[in-house]
Amino acid sequence: MWTVIVILVVAWAVLSVVGFVFEGLLWLGVIGLILFVGTIVFGLVRGRSRS
Repeated sequence: MWTVIVILVVAWAVLSVVGFVFEGLLWLGVIGLILFVGTIVFGLVRGRSRS
């Protein structure tokens, strides 16, 4: 499970960087940032519920 979360976090980080580097893709950066934060929160909640 943690492998999938780490892969998603890396993918969203790359998506955000690409979106913020190219001005025309600013919306892509915002979506990537939202998904990045959401994935981290999901991973933390999921990890604490299993403990």
